[in-house]
Amino acid sequence: MATVKEQSIGDKLRALHALQQIDSKMDEIAILKGELPMEVSDLEDEITGLKTRLKKLENAVSEIDQEILSHNTNIKESEALILKYEKQLDNVKNNREFDALTKEVELQKLEIQLSQKKIREANSARDTKKEALDAISVKLNQRVKDVENKKVELSKIIEKTEKEESKLLKESDKARKEIEDKLLVSYDKIRKTYRNGLAVVTVARGACGGCFNRIPPQLQIEIGVMKKIIACEHCGRVLVDESILSSKES
Repeated sequence: MATVKEQSIGDKLRALHALQQIDSKMDEIAILKGELPMEVSDLEDEITGLKTRLKKLENAVSEIDQEILSHNTNIKESEALILKYEKQLDNVKNNREFDALTKEVELQKLEIQLSQKKIREANSARDTKKEALDAISVKLNQRVKDVENKKVELSKIIEKTEKEESKLLKESDKARKEIEDKLLVSYDKIRKTYRNGLAVVTVARGACGGCFNRIPPQLQIEIGVMKKIIACEHCGRVLVDESILSSKES
């Protein structure tokens, strides 16, 4: 836990406002980067998934090619057997041998037809998978280009803001040490509640600088004298008077 010297309410409000100013500058850098870090991460995840799908399809196509090769080998073997049996038919000595060889020839012809059918089916399956493979390959190449462009864009922003961000991180760390833990917890909780990260706002033209709801005149006076920490009754943000921007502890 941070050890903070005894502070007046004014000191606490000035410390909170100073931290808010630093954090808001860091938020501006985050906005400058935008969704790029998340987009890069998402694209990299998608690329990994596409590569996995591509590999599976390549393996499937390879297996089909082996299957087709096997069927073609079977056809050649059957054709060779048909030639062999047809030659033997020229030398048969009885009807029994003739019928047996004829059946073998017919059987091999059926084997050829079956193999040809399986080849047609395999080619159809191969075409489908090859079409999917080509589509994924095109998508993968595009995603690789996208992530490379995003990384270049992000790198330029980081290069431009790295020094400033490092400086702000140190200032934020130093500023947080000047604030008691209980206030820090509340501050961080409020910051996380709002997309713009504003937890401490000034009262401008009689309204909350966060939600722009009107602040009662009596409450504005109490905010101005800084005798207690006051939160907007509408949005819960800590309210400070505009004079805090230039005021110094008396």
